[in-house]
Amino acid sequence: FSAKAAVGFATKVRHHLFKHLMGLSFTEIDTVGTSTMITRMTSDVNQAQTGVNMFLRLFLRSPFVVFGAMVMAFTIDFKCALYFVFAIVGLSIIVFAIMALNIPMMKDVQKKLDTVLLHTRENLAGVRVIRAFCREEDEVENFLKRNEELTTKQKQSGSLSGLMNPLTYVLINVAIVLLIHSGAIKVSMGALTQGEVIALYNYMSQILVELV
Repeated sequence: FSAKAAVGFATKVRHHLFKHLMGLSFTEIDTVGTSTMITRMTSDVNQAQTGVNMFLRLFLRSPFVVFGAMVMAFTIDFKCALYFVFAIVGLSIIVFAIMALNIPMMKDVQKKLDTVLLHTRENLAGVRVIRAFCREEDEVENFLKRNEELTTKQKQSGSLSGLMNPLTYVLINVAIVLLIHSGAIKVSMGALTQGEVIALYNYMSQILVELV
């Protein structure tokens, strides 16, 4: 159902976007740029489709599972449940910090992609003129330069977003170690049972799965 909804959304967006672009004046088309319009119609719509699909399948249910697990943890033991609060706040800080840094980088990537697409389109459209004036090597060099700039930006953006999983896993595992350590002490004191410690661990694992 999520896939069907996402594909339907992308279809309608693509249709309305095409209709809107066909109604632009020549001045507006020159201002926006053909390469930019092609990118918006193709890769951007596909990105939006993936986003809607993930939102429906993952994001909508996550808050219920995360806060549900936290509430259940508080019903078992208040002090141990504080580790859940620490983990959730820490994870939220990591996720939103990486997003805040990554969004401007992704905008730069989009601009570089538009430039590469524009250069490619110009070369394909003017291939006869380029060959007539023996400019093939210059155009190849220009393309490689622009492609390298795009690759560098994509690597930087990918490296930053790639930090998400290791940082969140480290934080969750630290919280699990603290939880088991604290639970073991309470079990030896008779304040908690081993089953309750296992339940707390399972709730923490659920939070990890949903947030990551």
